[in-house]
Amino acid sequence: MSELHKFIFEGLPVRGMLVRLDDSWREALKRRESVGAFPPEVRALLGEMAAAGVLMQANIKFNGALILQVHGDGPVKLAVAEVQPELSFRATAKVVGEVPASARLEAMLNVHGQGRCAITLDPRDKFPGQQPYQGVVPLHGDQREPLQQVSQVIEHYMLQSEQLDTRLVLAANDEVAAGLLIQRLPVEGQGNLGRRNEDDIGISEAFNRIAILAATLTSEELLTLDADKILHRLFWEETLQRYEPLQPRFACSCSRERVRGMLQSLGREESDSLILERGLVEVGCDFCGVQYRFDAVDVGEMFTPERELPPSPPTVQ
Repeated sequence: MSELHKFIFEGLPVRGMLVRLDDSWREALKRRESVGAFPPEVRALLGEMAAAGVLMQANIKFNGALILQVHGDGPVKLAVAEVQPELSFRATAKVVGEVPASARLEAMLNVHGQGRCAITLDPRDKFPGQQPYQGVVPLHGDQREPLQQVSQVIEHYMLQSEQLDTRLVLAANDEVAAGLLIQRLPVEGQGNLGRRNEDDIGISEAFNRIAILAATLTSEELLTLDADKILHRLFWEETLQRYEPLQPRFACSCSRERVRGMLQSLGREESDSLILERGLVEVGCDFCGVQYRFDAVDVGEMFTPERELPPSPPTVQ
């Protein structure tokens, strides 16, 4: 069972979350097989992004989709993970070239330094004229050195855009995608007038100590140990307050109606040309592999205005 565990460190402005996607991650990979499996390096990348997306969505409790994207100039043009408020997730990638064996982030997406990471918050119930919020950071650090891991990119994003110190550990294979997030909480009055007082220094030292402990977690431990063992292994000297675990799951928001709307936006001429060429219009979902097929009759109905219904007869009193 996939689970997400939230916890806080009593007496310290530090929170944490631990996610383990097992059955849900295997379901995501299985669905993708019907339209072609990704190379193992890309599967691991998507697993880490899915785990990171679930952690970030659970962290901010946003009523809408959180979309984590990395895009660049390597053989992987785009990788994306989307997480809904109830922690349902999906992930996919666009691969256009050969991915080198054991390739890291730079070799997959940032070959010429043009890679970017974008995090989009798309509200579920938008106000008129409201647009999704998006933050973008490059795939390199402050010293212009390429970042080699998704975890480093997100840590950099959180520090640049949210001014929140964050430590993130991610790992994924074909069985499990998992992640640990440790974050320093903002404290009212901290850093006023640009001065670092003793309280500020104490808070920073507390976060740094916990972040160093989190960084000792290995990929093998993250992928094989359960939550109780990981938290005890890392923080046995700390007092943790833990909350009831949540259950992330794989789910895709594609539907026949959404594909129908997409085809209508392309116009009848485009759809008719596909019918003439192939005998039907076939659209596959990149996230879950479901194939949607529309024949000539479907396309005809799609572009035929609905007939007006006859007026209702008067009611007899």
